Amino acid sequence: YLAMLDELKVKKLRLPAYWDLLETRNGNFEFADLDWQIQEASKRDVDLIVVAGNRVPRWPECHLPEWTNEATEEQREVETLEYIREVVNRYKNNENIVAWQVENEPFLPMFGECPEFKKSFLDKEIEMVKKLDDRPIIITDSGELSLWIPAARRADIFGTTMYRDTYSRFLKSYIHYPITPSFFMFKRNIVRMFANPDKWIVIELQAEPWGRISFQNLEKEERDKTMNLDKFRDIIEFSSQTGFDEFYLWGVEWWYWEKQTQNNPSLWEEAKTLF
Repeated sequence: YLAMLDELKVKKLRLPAYWDLLETRNGNFEFADLDWQIQEASKRDVDLIVVAGNRVPRWPECHLPEWTNEATEEQREVETLEYIREVVNRYKNNENIVAWQVENEPFLPMFGECPEFKKSFLDKEIEMVKKLDDRPIIITDSGELSLWIPAARRADIFGTTMYRDTYSRFLKSYIHYPITPSFFMFKRNIVRMFANPDKWIVIELQAEPWGRISFQNLEKEERDKTMNLDKFRDIIEFSSQTGFDEFYLWGVEWWYWEKQTQNNPSLWEEAKTLF
């Protein structure tokens, strides 16, 4: 984390507030790790997006504490709102936080291991965060697999993902999305007829392998199928032609892992040059 801040000089960062880590026992919040992350970023004047909800970035997407397993749907919703309230109230006085992201890709329910999605509950979460703080709300959606309209209608800032090479659990094979940068331009222009967020960003740009298992358990040849230095450069060029001008890259842990354990600093050095 410190290497990312001090060597890469990242100045815009998205931090998930993982509920299962923050409240391992009902009513007992443990903020030390997230406090440290936010404090270190703030020392370096980094702009922060904090993500809260049942569903936040990283597989299995939903990160509910084990103690919620026996809760009813109504109880789980009450507890979810309480956890989000705790997060927002704890950090809303931090001037480096520029926006709150509520849930992650909520309109992609087929992906991840999650409770049933309800739009009405998402609206409750958004409403509560808006009452607690006046910073913008980010709602995100899949760039390739979603329609964007329901998410964009609820967003002050709309964030799309952008992936090109992935492993499909459904097809049980690697796939390359046959799309061009103009696909994202066209999609945004269509959605603008139905929704008008203040800002459009790429909240998750693929910059690590997406394999059938975690990257650290894949051989190099298989990692290369979905991401390597050439593909990294290619997706940066691809993204620059999509009409978006702000991109959050997904993959910093992988670049660091390649440098530290695989004697391959090329991605880390490329990212350093990029930032």
